[in-house]
Amino acid sequence: MIELAIGIILGCCALGAGMAMIAGIGPGIGEGNAVASACEAIGRQPECRSTVTTTMLMGCAVAETTGLYALVIAILLLFVAPGRFVNILINTMSNLG
Repeated sequence: MIELAIGIILGCCALGAGMAMIAGIGPGIGEGNAVASACEAIGRQPECRSTVTTTMLMGCAVAETTGLYALVIAILLLFVAPGRFVNILINTMSNLG
């Protein structure tokens, strides 16, 4: 019985980590759109290149934080959460029996 519960815990942690990494798609799309718009703006007004590039890099840095947060959550779900959840399960089972 406890082996099944541990398997469910591990499976759910892996599934959650995979779902967290889906959040990495958003920053990729957003940064691609930002770079495309910056290239278009530089093509229209080359004299504003430094201002557009600076603004684009700041925007890309802010957008990238979402992907980094998702990566941290995925790593925690893969390496930290299963051990904690299994310990909670074992402690609960030992208190019951």
